[in-house]
Amino acid sequence: MAIKRNTKVQAGFTMASMTDIVFLLLIFFLVTSTLINPNALKLLLPKSTNQIPDKGQVSISIKHYQEAGTFSYHIDGNRTAVPFGEIEPRLQEMLEDTHEPTLSLYVDKSVPMEQVVQVMNIAKRNHYKIVLATSPE
Repeated sequence: MAIKRNTKVQAGFTMASMTDIVFLLLIFFLVTSTLINPNALKLLLPKSTNQIPDKGQVSISIKHYQEAGTFSYHIDGNRTAVPFGEIEPRLQEMLEDTHEPTLSLYVDKSVPMEQVVQVMNIAKRNHYKIVLATSPE
């Protein structure tokens, strides 16, 4: 008496688990991409090959409006501009209890060096370390 088996190998392949994995990866990349760019301002940063992973506790962005010939200063990527005279008191308030206060300086390519040096002077007066942000080459 010959015993026949009813199990047959199916040649089909189900893609259900693969679409679940792709969907989870898509959600992961969408969530992490919002964390990568903390600046709300669109700045054209100068390029540099020397990149350091260190970021400051507070960021200052200088935006140049070439049509009007004006500059705006923004603290921590905030869209509302801060007058230059208020930058130093705000930084002192934000960094008063910090062990090694560090500033990240994001400057538009077209900003004259005079504006950058003014912010650097604030950092020097208050003994803050400063990191000049660039985009990779």
